[in-house]
Amino acid sequence: MNVFSRYVAYLKNNPENYWFRRKVWGWGWVPATWQGWAALVAFVVALVAILVPFIRIPNPSNTDALWFIVRVAAWVFLLILVSYLTGEPPKWQWGFPEEE
Repeated sequence: MNVFSRYVAYLKNNPENYWFRRKVWGWGWVPATWQGWAALVAFVVALVAILVPFIRIPNPSNTDALWFIVRVAAWVFLLILVSYLTGEPPKWQWGFPEEE
């Protein structure tokens, strides 16, 4: 079995129906259900909605830049919170779990 098909099988083996599964290598999560993908798409849409008005400002002030950073940080925090609440408990992982 190649790595890609093994990875897909890892994501599909989700009896707890987590929105986000643990990454196979490193720390963090990846979307595993349609709800997880919807949350990630909403995050990207929100970032674009924040970015477009900011880049259209001809000469952004320090206040404009600060508010841009605060908004992006808030959305990043929200995505991490949603991933934490609806995903597998986070831990460092290096490779596929042994039970699979």
